[in-house]
Amino acid sequence: MMESQRSGCPINLSLEVIGDKWSLLVIRDMMFGNRRHFRELLLGSEEGIASNILADRLQRLVDQGLISRAPHPTHKQKVVYSLTEPAIQLVPVLVALGSWGRRHLPVSRELAIRAELLERGGPEMWDAFMDELREQHLGIRRRDGARSVLAELREAYLAEVAAAAAVAAESAAVEPASERAARR
Repeated sequence: MMESQRSGCPINLSLEVIGDKWSLLVIRDMMFGNRRHFRELLLGSEEGIASNILADRLQRLVDQGLISRAPHPTHKQKVVYSLTEPAIQLVPVLVALGSWGRRHLPVSRELAIRAELLERGGPEMWDAFMDELREQHLGIRRRDGARSVLAELREAYLAEVAAAAAVAAESAAVEPASERAARR
C-alpha cells in the first residue's frame, strides 16, 4: 500500500492517503455527484482538475484501496470506478470538513447546502447515505422504501441554483439602463 510512512500516527497515515489537493475532491464527486467514469469526473469537476492529475489520483485511490476500477459492462474502452467501503466510511469526515468550511470560509450557498443538510441530518442521515452508496457502488441492497439521501441533496442543490439564478435575473432587471449601456 504505502512505501514509507513518516510515523504511525493515524492522522499522519490518513493524510498520506487522502491529504493531497485532489483525492478527497474526486471521492466527493463520486459520492455526491455519482460520477463513475473518467470523463464525468473530468468534466464535472467544479475545481477544474487537469486530465493528467485526475488519472494520477484515480490510480492512487485504486492503489490505496479507496476506489475500484472495473471494465464497463457495455463499452469495451470505458471503465467504471466505484467507491470501496473505506471510502464510503469517509462520509462523516466529508461532513465535518463541509461543516467547518461553512462556518469559517466564504462558501457559496448552492455549494454549501449539501454540507448544511448533512450536518443537520446527523449520523442517522449519514448512515442512510452510506447505505445508499453501498448499494450504488458495492451492490449491497438496501431495505425496500429506504430514503434516497442523494436525491434529497440533489434537490436541495438544484433549488439553491434556481434561487441564485432568480436573484441574478432580478438584479439584472433592476440594473439602471445607464449601467448596462456603460458595460457595452
